[in-house]
Formats: sequence, C-alpha cells, structure tokens
Amino acid sequence: MESKCVRKKRHYDALDDIMHNIAGHAFSDDDFKKSKYELEVVDAEFPKGVISMEETLNNELPFLSQPRNCQWRAINAENLNLEYSNFYNEKEADMLMSQCEKEIIYNVGELAKVQMFGKWIDIPRKQVAYGDEGLTYTFSGKTLPARPWTSLLLKIRDQIYEATGYTFNFVLINRYKDGNDYIGEHKDDEKELYPGYPIASLTLGQLRDFVFKHQDSRRIKALRNVGTITLQLEHGSLLLMKHPTNSYWYHSLPRRKKAIGVRLNLTFRRMEPSKCKAA
Repeated sequence: MESKCVRKKRHYDALDDIMHNIAGHAFSDDDFKKSKYELEVVDAEFPKGVISMEETLNNELPFLSQPRNCQWRAINAENLNLEYSNFYNEKEADMLMSQCEKEIIYNVGELAKVQMFGKWIDIPRKQVAYGDEGLTYTFSGKTLPARPWTSLLLKIRDQIYEATGYTFNFVLINRYKDGNDYIGEHKDDEKELYPGYPIASLTLGQLRDFVFKHQDSRRIKALRNVGTITLQLEHGSLLLMKHPTNSYWYHSLPRRKKAIGVRLNLTFRRMEPSKCKAA
C-alpha cells in the first residue's frame, strides 16, 4: 500500500504540474479527478514553493503586463471598416505562440464537426472557445460551449481592452496546421454576438492571406462588381473588424499550399448571454 508520505508527495507533484499547465489541463473539480494523477483532494492548500500560473506568466511573459504602444492603420472600402496594428513584436509573438501551443486544448469528437448540406463533417482546422461562464457560440448547426478563461487568455484580452477600449467576454481560437487547413467564406453575424460590436482578431504564426469579398460580388451572377480585398495578417498582428463590416462583407482564409507553418487565430468577441443556446 502506498504510504501517506508518498501519497502526499504525489498529490503535491500533481498540483505543481497542473499549476504549470503540464499535467491534466484541469478546469474544474471533475477535471482534476479525471487527471492521470487521480487526485483525491482537489481543494488542498498549495505547498510552499508552488508558483501560480499568474506569477509564472508575469515572470516569463512580462510584456503581458505592460501597455501596448501600437500604431493603427485604417483599412476602408464601401461598408468595410477595419483597423490593423502590429500589436506584438516578433519576439513577443513567438513567446505567446509557444505558450498557446502548450496550454490551448482543442475540441475533438462531435464538437470538432460542422453540418454542411445536411451532413456532419470534420472542420478543416482545430477549434475551441474560451469565455465567461455559460456562454456558447452556435454556427453551422453546432453549439460550442466556452471553456473557462486561462490566465494567458485573460491577459491578452485585457491588453486588447487597454489598447482599444473594447471589452470582450469570449474568444474563438482556430489552429491551422499548414496551408491545407482553411476557413471558407462566411460572415460573423450570429445572433449571440452583441450588435454593432467589433471583433478583435489576433494572428500568431504563419503569414496567410485573409480575403474579404462583398456580398454583392460573390454570386455566380454578381449584382455588381466590388473589388476583393486581400490582407496578409502578420505574426503578432491585431485586426479590428468594426461595424458594419460583417453586415456586408464575407471573409475567408483560403488554402495556400506553399504555407507550411502553423497559424493561430484568436478572435475576441462580445456575446449576449441571454441569446446563447444551452450547450
């Protein structure tokens, strides 16, 4: 039988690993209990020397606690209202991406499928949502529940607020492993979204084309010719998609065979809790 001393050490080791986001990626008491360490006590006092994730981020990513000194570039066309900034420098973006790759957990199974033409198919990328308790996001026949915020995502969200004045309660994260992963033309116009509120899109990793196409020009028999706008979103850049962009313009991240690196996209949104479906 395992001694009390060994059990205590195993418990502390597990807590330490979880706080450093190595083991379990636990979000709730149930998740703690399901971790490979089979913790029996999940609310024990942390031992001396265990560093919280908040402290770890402050030590390893100090720029997350510093104001952003960013310059904004306006991108405008007919009913297109965008602002673009190199929000993080290359070194900062590298560090952020490395941390995101360690801690973000993507949906699997049924949550990783969408409905198209009456059939359920795997989405051509990895995806997950984080946000305030009870928030969900419904699109293509699928309702995604928000996982609880991580310390890292909260810090990024708060920096965006400080730089823009916009508050967000939800983030949808897409991971594109290479140029074969993509997202098709769509509008972010779901009813859960707060009307008229901007979406803040943070890019980390591989440079990819981000294409805007006006709704009047995307049909086979176009109502009229409105030029397509293609942006190359850089590593560490932040794009604000402001009203009324999503009412008139579709956007996409098309396949690019020559793109060999990973791209992460974090889109911060403001949701209306009363309009969110139960997961």
